[in-house]
Amino acid sequence: MEKPLFEQRGGTYTLVGNYLLPNLILPEQQFQPIGVCGQRHARYLKQHHKIVYMNLLTSGKPNNYLANIENQAENLFLQLVKQLADSENITEDT
Repeated sequence: MEKPLFEQRGGTYTLVGNYLLPNLILPEQQFQPIGVCGQRHARYLKQHHKIVYMNLLTSGKPNNYLANIENQAENLFLQLVKQLADSENITEDT
């Protein structure tokens, strides 16, 4: 009998009672702090796009994704502040 694909790719199982459960380990990821915009986006995904949110959780990438969203929001905010300052002729001296 041929091995299941999980075992062919190096997967192992643990016997719990009468069941064989796969030994799943999430990949290591570097923790990055998530700000307000990232947290709001996570809440939005959790409430309105549950499949996308679950895909991020099961792939082990929610922190990287939300940190990227936070960086994009911060860059957009800084760009808007600069544009407003330029349009109003505001400098750091005034």
